[in-house]
Amino acid sequence: MTEEYLIYGITLALCALVVGFYLVRQKRKSNRVLKKIEKAKQEGLYEPVSLHPVVDVNSCIQTGACIAACPEKDILGIVNGKATPINASQCVGHGACFHACPTEAITLCIGTEKRGVDLPHVNPLFETNVQGIYIAGELGGMGLIKNAVEQGAQAVDNIAKANRNTHRCEYDLIIVGAGPAGISASLAAKKHHLRFLTIDQDTLGGTVFTFPRAKLVMTSAMNLPLHGKVKLFETSKPELLELWNTVLSINEITIRENCKAESIRHSEDGFEIITASGERLSTRFILLAIGRRGTPRKLGIPGENTEKVAYRLLEPELIQNKKIVVVGGGDSAVESALMLASQNQVTLSYRGEAFSRLKPKNSKRIAEAISNRLIDVQLNTNLTSVEKDFVMINNAVSQETTSLPNDLVYIFAGGELPAQFLEKAGIHITKKFGEAVLKH
Repeated sequence: MTEEYLIYGITLALCALVVGFYLVRQKRKSNRVLKKIEKAKQEGLYEPVSLHPVVDVNSCIQTGACIAACPEKDILGIVNGKATPINASQCVGHGACFHACPTEAITLCIGTEKRGVDLPHVNPLFETNVQGIYIAGELGGMGLIKNAVEQGAQAVDNIAKANRNTHRCEYDLIIVGAGPAGISASLAAKKHHLRFLTIDQDTLGGTVFTFPRAKLVMTSAMNLPLHGKVKLFETSKPELLELWNTVLSINEITIRENCKAESIRHSEDGFEIITASGERLSTRFILLAIGRRGTPRKLGIPGENTEKVAYRLLEPELIQNKKIVVVGGGDSAVESALMLASQNQVTLSYRGEAFSRLKPKNSKRIAEAISNRLIDVQLNTNLTSVEKDFVMINNAVSQETTSLPNDLVYIFAGGELPAQFLEKAGIHITKKFGEAVLKH
């Protein structure tokens, strides 16, 4: 009996040792994640700005599948056995964590209890409250290229099913916008043999076209209708546009560029789109894939309408020996400033006290540029006026306004939701406070 008690005692001691070691290890992991969360809060990266994961702690069983599946870094971590957001503002809405979770504990939401996001009303079929008008891509809250591509195709699949009755319209479908969602929708419309037309107020590529030429487009594997799976994880804008041009050309699809939809009116059999040139296009269905940035957001300061001010950067390699001010704190502003800095004197002005929405690569690169004095970053500042040879910048902390010699100004302050265009068409817009976009 004594030997048996001894064996039991040793076994219990070993079990206690293993459990203790496991708990200590888990505690250390939790502490590391908590330190990351605290750092994220200090740097303004903790609060989500758009689509982000919300974890049901009662369903989470700590498999870590969500963390392994996420293509980004430190979006989620494990604290006390439960998944929790870390750098939620850097989530780009891949949805990989959502699909990887074995217990369906993750929901993808947009907006938070404090910060609302204006979105048009769209049902699971991507149809708005106006029967016959659909929305896909960034305008509906899905900004990632892969998601926009999938939504464009899915929306047209639903439109094709609804296109059963005869009508007297010129087209079955008009797709407004030739960005990722619009291109995918065009290919799907061709696949379903719809009479369709795709128009864009600018050119092929939509928002992607306005990216700086050297910008890397972060994406993941996606299925293009009539083409198949495309695996692009890091690619340049020209490569992505070349792919789209090739696929459209092979399938004999032409995008009508520089054709802006000014308004939408109801007709007897469907709708009528009135363009900026006064042309009237009749269609049974409409798919809006125009993105959220209908109009660049302006600062509303004196001199902003002069020729030296621009809202996108297309050919940075041609700009040399200039004194440039870049305004903004997002990826577009930082990437533009970095590209211009190699041949110019660049000042980056941002109204915040820290960059809060940057991808990890951009965060690292701007920190290195500041350390090497390649860019003069002025936080807590606002441009107050743009003059011929200089700009006026106000520091919100010291309340001092200074003059800065200047040749060019690039403003990346985001875009304004085309609310008036949508509301005139009868589409309802509501502010979403932490509302689920993808849930099980």
